[in-house]
Amino acid sequence: MSHNHGKHLMAGMSEHHSMGQQLVQGSLSTATVHTGGKLMKNIAKHPALVFGLGLATGYLIYKYRKEIIASTTKVVDASKDFVLQQKENLEDIVAETQEEN
Repeated sequence: MSHNHGKHLMAGMSEHHSMGQQLVQGSLSTATVHTGGKLMKNIAKHPALVFGLGLATGYLIYKYRKEIIASTTKVVDASKDFVLQQKENLEDIVAETQEEN
């Protein structure tokens, strides 16, 4: 077996492994969505369970509110920086275009 043939064979095996992995991930995603849909239908039939989940969610949000606020603030600041950077880049492009004309 030549060296190039071996590379081609390994690339083909890699592609098949990748495709198989994608099929497994897709199947798991579909099963999760299907199971989640059934779970939500069953939960919706039991108002006490919905109320309990709401209480648990509220408690967790209250308990971790400082961390949630800090991470949200960090994301907002990063977004603002990104927008300002893009605005500067756009202004530079417009200035360069005007100089060329």
